[in-house]
Formats: sequence, structure tokens, C-alpha cells
Amino acid sequence: MDGGAVSEHPQPLLLVGAQRSGTTALGHALSAGYADRGGCFTVNGKLFYLTARWIRADDLAARHLRADELCHALARHPAGGAEAQRWHERVESALRAAAGRAAAGGYDLDAQPETAVVREVAAAAYGDVPWGDKYNEYLLDLPYLHRLYPRARWLFVYRHPVEVAASMRAWSGDRPWRPADDAGCELKWAAWNERWLAFRDQVSPDRRLEISYDDICTGDGVARVTRFAGVDVPEGFMARRSPPPSTAPRTDRAAAVWSRLCALSSASLSV
Repeated sequence: MDGGAVSEHPQPLLLVGAQRSGTTALGHALSAGYADRGGCFTVNGKLFYLTARWIRADDLAARHLRADELCHALARHPAGGAEAQRWHERVESALRAAAGRAAAGGYDLDAQPETAVVREVAAAAYGDVPWGDKYNEYLLDLPYLHRLYPRARWLFVYRHPVEVAASMRAWSGDRPWRPADDAGCELKWAAWNERWLAFRDQVSPDRRLEISYDDICTGDGVARVTRFAGVDVPEGFMARRSPPPSTAPRTDRAAAVWSRLCALSSASLSV
């Protein structure tokens, strides 16, 4: 279905990267910088990961919007960031209002397709301020997000697959989606980063910044992130805890993806 006209609501900054790539730490640094400027940047807000699955045209045609499912999923692992609590209250209110409007037949899907409904909810949740979100799983929904916000800015972080695999395997907690061995972790890392490599050319170079975990840890890339995001990101907010990996990826697929990531032209990323 057509995405409809894009609202004049401010376009987001979307931070993505495979799991264990440093995106959460960077997201919190951005969130603080956004809050200082009166904006709202959520960390693991995951709103659009959920709406891709639960705000559907056929439901809206039946006068239904799955507000209960969405609110429950958002509350199960709440978003982080400087404005997260107020954001959560606003997004729940917006979802319930949208569900009421759908029940009353208030959406004309020819004039306002489901993507426009999602943008309406997001506008109410984030407000008319600079905004953005970090969520790793957005790598799984890049075309959907591009339909929602074709003028979004994208910040993509990548990290060596051997290092990611070690971090993933050491990650505590109940994580049933975690691969059982290092090779499996590398292959999952490769599959997620391949999504970005397939998508990136749909975004003009001035609206994307691709940066390595090492550049952020050493501080070489922090100034670039600050310029790109338009908010202050402090030097040294994320320190490397161990030397970079000295071994090559275990799998050919991960090695090929890592080679492509390393070959990204820094000249095309200057902001």
C-alpha cells in the first residue's frame, strides 16, 4: 500500500547496528544530547518494529487497531533514554486514541494508509521536536522504515564479528534467540549487516553516517557523530575494554561482510 504523503513532522535520526556493536551506549549519549536541545531520543523504543507487525491495513479496514498488544510489548521492556518515561506515557495515549478513532471508522485508508497512521502516532509520542530512536532490530525492517520516513537520517555502527560473537556468547540473561556457538553468532551478525549493505544506497550520503565501534571507542569518530547528529556527544563516553581482535572471522560469510564494511568510503561519509 502506498505510504501516503509524508508529514512535515521532524524527520528522525535512526541508530542501527547488529547486537553487541555499541549502539546502546551511543544511544544513551545521543539521548542526553537530544534532551539538552529540547529533543527526544529513545533507546530501544522499538515502536516501529512493533507497528510493522501490528498496525495493518486489514485491521484498520475492520475498524481495529491493536493497541493492547502494542502497549503490552512496549511496557515489557521499556525504552531507555532521558525522556523515556514521558515518551512512554505519550505513546500509550496516542495508541489508545488511534484505536478509538479506528473503532469509530475515523480512518479513510484511501486517503490515510496505515503508514500515515503510524506517523500520526509517532508525532504524538515524540512531539514537534528533534527526535530519534535506537533499536538493533530496525535492521530487519529497513524498507518499511524508509517508507515511513524517506528523509530520515541513519547512523549505522559496525563492530568486528569475532568481538561481537564473544560479547554475544558472554551476554547473560534469558536470550533464546542467541546462537549456540561462535560460528552461529558470526553468521547472525553477517545476516544483519547484510541488510544494511543492501539498503544503504537508498539513502543519500548526506543522510547516512557509517562508523566503526573502534572509531567511537578511540574517539576518532565521536566528532563525526556530533556533527552528524547535531547534538553534543562527549569524548570517551565508550571506552574499549580489550584490544581489537587479532583473529580473522571464523566463517567465510562473516569475513566477506567485514571486508565490505571496512571498504566503506570515508570520503562519502563526511558531514
